Amino acid sequence: MIQTIASVGLPIDEPLMIRKNRLMPDNRLNGKEKRISVVTGTHGDELEGQYVCYELQRRIRESYSCLTGIVDIYPALNPLGIDSLTRGIPGFDLDMNRLFPGAQNGSMPEYIASQIIADLSGSDAVIDIHASNIFLEEIPQVRINELSKGTLIPLAKKLNVDYIWVHSAATVLESTLAYSLNMIGTPTLVVEMGVGMRIAKKFGDQLVDGIFALMKELGIWSGEVGEPKEPIISDDGEVMFINAGSSGVFLPAVEHWKNVRVGDHIGDILNPLTGEINETITAQADGIVFTLREYPIVSEGSLIARILV
Repeated sequence: MIQTIASVGLPIDEPLMIRKNRLMPDNRLNGKEKRISVVTGTHGDELEGQYVCYELQRRIRESYSCLTGIVDIYPALNPLGIDSLTRGIPGFDLDMNRLFPGAQNGSMPEYIASQIIADLSGSDAVIDIHASNIFLEEIPQVRINELSKGTLIPLAKKLNVDYIWVHSAATVLESTLAYSLNMIGTPTLVVEMGVGMRIAKKFGDQLVDGIFALMKELGIWSGEVGEPKEPIISDDGEVMFINAGSSGVFLPAVEHWKNVRVGDHIGDILNPLTGEINETITAQADGIVFTLREYPIVSEGSLIARILV
């Protein structure tokens, strides 16, 4: 059942609508059903969640009798951004994930943010799906604020991701959707995976398997599910950042999500004008490369990789 949770008029005489699709079991429990909400499209250039929304619904419809709770799917919190492949809200130059919890009597983006919060509030779990930007590739991971880790880590372990990254409270922005919902008691998990403006089907399938495992745990799904992966769990202190020391064209020498040792060759920054190597980048610690530069043009200071040590 498709529902509109927010609608505002645009200058072009069309409405901007935020919509969700609610899937409910055939046999209702008088309003006592558990509810999971899957949201994505907050940033218009992050498209991984679009496939997840499709595949999740496809699998549910194949075995609809196994649905024992409510699944709410919000594919486009920022539909104008998705239509224009723009990270923020076109015309406002705003990052939507810096507007929550919004304001009922605020500007148009603030009003929409407040309606989204109101509609998601009370979910037994919210999965907030993001992709990386166009510059970096990320393995499927859940990012958690340490203030909520006691509640969220057991849920995150069901999502079949490779990695759970617990961030210190000082590094988490309070204006995000996830922070705002967690602070009012609605457990919200932020998933990051893939590359901006693209869809990695294997990552999407991996996450959908995990969503079904979490639905099973919450009593929303009675069908068979796979055993989730056992994720690596770490905090900020166990992550090493590698940044470019010069400008040029980055050519990687390692694979994504592979082990490296101190001194291993990570890649080179090339100079196409002179035919020389501006910088040879090596690992400064043993670990796993869980973030790797995808877009080759770099400037001094550009993020090249993250290593889980």
